[in-house]
Amino acid sequence: MTSGGMPQAREPRSRKSHNTEFMVYFAIIFVATLPLATLTWALSALRSRSFTARGPMARAWSQARIITPMIFSA
Repeated sequence: MTSGGMPQAREPRSRKSHNTEFMVYFAIIFVATLPLATLTWALSALRSRSFTARGPMARAWSQARIITPMIFSA
């Protein structure tokens, strides 16, 4: 005995919506990791007395590239 008939299937998320959500999370994570990446880079530069290592922007970008897909894979 049912009262409603066939249940409707959920509409799959559009690709554009998924990409926008991914970019928003990426931006938030990038901004959040930037201070720590800057501190890590500065300490590394002082320790080695060289500024040839990857900069803080590259470090934060790398961390955001690692963390954001982990959120979407769950």
